Parts: sequence; structure tokens; C-alpha cells
Amino acid sequence: MGRMFGTDGVRGLANAELDAELALRIAGAAASVLALSERGAPRPTAVLGRDPRASGEMLEAAVTAGLTAAGVDVINVGVLPTPAVAFLTGAYDAALGVMISASHNPMPDNGIKIFAAGGHKLDDESEDRIEAAIADRDLIPRPTGAGIGRVRAAADAAERYLENLARATTHRVDGLTVVVDCANGAASTVGPEAYRAAGARVIAIHADPDGLNINDGCGSTHLDELKTAVLAHGADLGIAHDGDADRCLAVDATGAVVDGDAIMSVLALAMRESGELAQNTLVATVMSNLGLHIAMREAGIEVRTTAVGDRYVLEELRNGSFSLGGEQSGHVVLPGFGTTGDGVLTGLRLMGRMAQTGKSLRELAAVMRTLPQVLVNVQVTDKAAVACAPSVLEAVAEAEAMLGEAGRVLLRPSGTEQLVRVMVEATEIEIAQKLADGLADRVASV
Repeated sequence: MGRMFGTDGVRGLANAELDAELALRIAGAAASVLALSERGAPRPTAVLGRDPRASGEMLEAAVTAGLTAAGVDVINVGVLPTPAVAFLTGAYDAALGVMISASHNPMPDNGIKIFAAGGHKLDDESEDRIEAAIADRDLIPRPTGAGIGRVRAAADAAERYLENLARATTHRVDGLTVVVDCANGAASTVGPEAYRAAGARVIAIHADPDGLNINDGCGSTHLDELKTAVLAHGADLGIAHDGDADRCLAVDATGAVVDGDAIMSVLALAMRESGELAQNTLVATVMSNLGLHIAMREAGIEVRTTAVGDRYVLEELRNGSFSLGGEQSGHVVLPGFGTTGDGVLTGLRLMGRMAQTGKSLRELAAVMRTLPQVLVNVQVTDKAAVACAPSVLEAVAEAEAMLGEAGRVLLRPSGTEQLVRVMVEATEIEIAQKLADGLADRVASV
């Protein structure tokens, strides 16, 4: 059996790959590894939250059962963004946190993300220990009587999270009009509230979750309706979150997309100016556009590169004591204010820079010229084997030789699906498309 944890927790089709029984076992195993063996407290606590998708109700019950059966008290914070659950894990001094969400995935999917004490994402060793405990039920304690965990709802969870966002907001944004696409997800309430509290005039769209409409043609993976709304309302910008609001993508007043790389460019320059950019360094993943590297080099800012996944960005941020990192997809991490990507905080910081400088988002984002980039997802049966097949590696080497220093090729297995992602950057879109299509055909033929 392959590794259960992907780049962002355990994820799969709800009630199929990820059913209630597995969720219960994951929760019990996480409790035994993170709450009991390491903390040693007689009644450790776990924070539990979820996004609004329908299957979350079922999985929430199973996770609650798994945690309490292992002797852990549960603080249920309800429907809140992933970064809120991470923050509250630290704020409530909990031994661990659990977020039930499949992030930007379609509604039928769901996932379980686990945070260690302080709200930090797990390292590989901790995940391996949890997987071992899932496989061996004798490793999970089963107290009886008064030793069984108890459950309580947290009445102040959203308020605490909003207060933390307010502390992290550097400039008020009075006078700015923003359209916020909440993806019918976890930030449908707290997102617009946070932006209004900072002074913005907020027009919220896709902010009516019903359990079935999360990410359905909306949010950070579907920007067309946001573009239309920004133009229709004459807004200064649009902001799009995903289902659990750990991402933020933007649209400028003309309807042009401002992706995570451009957002990081804007924030890096702002933080360098304010003295917040630790060691004059930005952390990004291998998927970031070559244009980001060029823009940062010209600005005298170093870029550290990691594997794909905000957990790896977080590890590098912590190891190097850096203050800004993220991904092209819109995960942006500010370790001074949170332990994971926070889409709402990113939106606040981006608008704050607009208000501070008096410049439009289009002007600010122009610091970075995005090189044409083509990404092709190829469905496969064994992503690990295909990615290292000799014929595929040979095709990658040929494409790299053709591009030289004028572009790059990246081929990697998806962390959550049976896909191989083929990415090519070049000075011309036609070149990138031709090479990416050729590589995709080679991958599909293996």
C-alpha cells in the first residue's frame, strides 16, 4: 500500500476512499502520536473544524469519535477556514488540530488535515508514525469511564480568528471596493467580515454554502465569474478563495488575473520596504514562474526554492527563520501571523499595499513579467512509476536541451491524485505548448 498522507493530509472520495471508519482510525492514531505519547497530559485537547461540504458532517462525527475514544477532549470550532483551525490550535493550547476539508477539490471529495501543537503542519516522521498507528490498533489507547474525551463547542472561535487577522493587517483599506468570491466555502462568513472590518466596501459572491455547492464553478479555480463581477461593479480588485480559504488569487480592475507569484512579488517588495522581509529572502516552490525569480533578482531579493506543497514552504520558512513564502496557486504564508497559508490574510495584505501606495493592483503586479507557462495534467494509473520511466526522462532531457536558459521543464506526480503534471515555461507560448503536449503524449504512452 502506498503512503496514505499526500502533500496536504489524507484526501479522497468521501465515503469511498475516505469513509467514516478510516476517519475514526486516523483521528485515534493522530491522538496517540501527537496528544498522548508526546504531551503526556491526562486529558489533552484537540481543535476540530471543517469546511461546509456535506460529507464533512459525517466525517466530523467520525473524527470526534476517534479523538474522544482515545481520551482526547474536542473543541469543535465548526465551519472555519483551515488557517483559522491552525491558529486556534495554538490559541487554545491544544495538543493537535484537525481540519476536515478537500480544499479546492470538487464537493464529492473530502480530506483530513492534521496540525501538531501550535498549529504546525506535520513532518514526514509524524505522518509515518500516525500511519503505523492506523495499521496497528493496539497502538491506540481505549480508556473507559471518565477517561473518555468530552466535546464542547467554541463560541468565540470565529471572533478570535478575526481578531488575529486584524492584528496582522498593516494598513486600513478604506475607499477600496473588493469583490470576494468565497467559493461557497469555509470563508463565506469570516472572509467578508474581515475585509469590511479593515474598511473595504465588500461585494461577496458565492457566499451561500449549502453543503453541495462548494467550489462548484467558483472560487480560486474558476475565476470567470469573479472577473465579470469586478468589471460590473467597477471594483478596485477581486479576491478568490478556495473551499478552505488557505488560498488567495486576485483579479485587477481590468479583469486580469494576479496569481500567487505576482502576489508574492508585491508583498515581498512591501515587506522589504517595511523591514519585515527577514534576510531579504522569499521562499517559493519549483512551480513558481521563472518571471518571479527574474523580478526578485532585479530587486535584490533572494528566492529559496522548495518542493511543491505549502508544508515544504513552511519547513523552509521555519528552518531559515524567513518571513514570507508561498506558491503560485495562491498559498501565501506569513509566519509572523500564522502557521499555514491564509487566503484572507493575504487578501488583507494585498489591499493594504494598494491603500499604502495609492497604486492600482495592476500597477503593483507589473513588477513581475510572467513567462508563458503551460501545465498539462495527464491521468495515469501509477504516477510514481510513470514519472521516472526512462522514456519520459529522456523526453524531458531533450526538451530542456532545446530550451536552454530561455525556459524550463518540470514534471512531477500530483500529491493528491493519480496525475502526472507536465509544466513547461518558454519565452513564447507556442514553444511551451508544443513541448508540453509532446511530453504529455510521452507520459500517457507509458
